[in-house]
Amino acid sequence: MAATNSSQEPVVRPASRILCLDPYQRLLLLRWRDPVSGVTFWEPPGGGLQPGEDHLAAARRELHDRTGLPPELVTAQSVPVHRDFRWRGRWYAGTEHFFLGRMPAPHEVRPVILTAEEDGALLEGLWLSWDEVLGLPEPTRPPHLADVLTALDPSGPWNPEPPWSNSLNQSSRNDRATAAGRRPDMEP
Repeated sequence: MAATNSSQEPVVRPASRILCLDPYQRLLLLRWRDPVSGVTFWEPPGGGLQPGEDHLAAARRELHDRTGLPPELVTAQSVPVHRDFRWRGRWYAGTEHFFLGRMPAPHEVRPVILTAEEDGALLEGLWLSWDEVLGLPEPTRPPHLADVLTALDPSGPWNPEPPWSNSLNQSSRNDRATAAGRRPDMEP
């Protein structure tokens, strides 16, 4: 339910976003310029729920509308993320649901439907490696994108401690223990 906006009260809008990955672990981000503030930023595709729509249906619709990608790419797994930002002079705060999408092959980004507020504000959509995301000159929204990605897919380069690192660390400890003449399960 959207609240009326004033300088003290944010607009609360249920929304969904999609972290879409291609086979090369590149992330799809959209580059926007706020027409009121002039601020430029990168953000995953997504937007507000329409009446009677659930978060997954909104994620699938938004992916197709904003990028032209097939809606069935969006999986049902989601992570709730608190958002607090300004857009077109309005303050928005609340929880958005982030979903994972997997593109089986690289695909050009071509918006199908943009709202009147979005037309002209969407500058481009790009598939970016994690190193490219880290090197963007403008901010990403949300700023803790790596944490959200890790919650949905811990195997990617955005995770500073991928799940397989624990088994490698254990294996390395076992090798050192064996070399020192101890059983691997014994403390040094």
